[in-house]
Amino acid sequence: MSTFSGVWVALVTPFRDGQVDFPALRALAVHLVDAGAAGLVVCGTSGEAAALEEGEQLAVLDAVLEVVPACRVVMGLSGNNQAAVLARLRRIQSRPLAGVLVPAPYYIRPSQQGLLTFFEAVADASHLPIILYDIPYRSAVSLELDTLRQLARHPRIVAIKDCGGDPRKTQSLIQDGVLDVLTGEDEQLFTTLCLGGSGAISAAAHLRTADFVAVVRLLQQGDLLAGRAVFRELLPLIRLAFAEPNPAPVKSLLAMQGLIVDELREPMLRCSDQLRERMRAELL
Repeated sequence: MSTFSGVWVALVTPFRDGQVDFPALRALAVHLVDAGAAGLVVCGTSGEAAALEEGEQLAVLDAVLEVVPACRVVMGLSGNNQAAVLARLRRIQSRPLAGVLVPAPYYIRPSQQGLLTFFEAVADASHLPIILYDIPYRSAVSLELDTLRQLARHPRIVAIKDCGGDPRKTQSLIQDGVLDVLTGEDEQLFTTLCLGGSGAISAAAHLRTADFVAVVRLLQQGDLLAGRAVFRELLPLIRLAFAEPNPAPVKSLLAMQGLIVDELREPMLRCSDQLRERMRAELL
């Protein structure tokens, strides 16, 4: 069974003059993997997938696969039209990937039985490992613990990106030991690891990637004090990275380092001048 652990970076999609900046995308992917990231999650929320046509999403995926081993690449797969999601899955899984990241169908708020039906249909159709994505503040529906435990019985559902906001559910999933529990809330990295979680899918880890990786390594080695010290150093950066809607702050920080152009697709906008000044001071 596939396992997911360590720091997986929720990759942004660089733009230049309204188009995907493929040279910057490839360079950024290599930069993050060289810094120690376990892998990259392409076309998730941080990748502005909602602003990309399907052809663009596949082109972004293929560009990353040109420079990063497929075993270190996960593709986002979201939507509330089940037939369309399954059709997109067929096209995605023609590539050899580490897995797909699948959130609950957004906006329509299916019942727990509806969520079971949806995720089981995706899992049945997939030959790639599946990471569940529990993020009720975006999908407007939460995956309840009993639902997750039923889904965990499926052989291709192997992990969860946990943004559920329920520490009891998080701890129960970790204690069950069936799903790899990756926090999707960067501020919860230290707590999740101390509880026995596997790692994180992180947007803030675009910056100081090696330090995020060090937190995981130190805690896995049992060095609580050293891991806590590194994490505390990262906290100001993490909080700035989410001070305005993601991924605007992260893109500004990367632009300050000369890695990408500071550009998003509307209605997403660049972060404010005030926040950029605060972030520049933090980088310095």
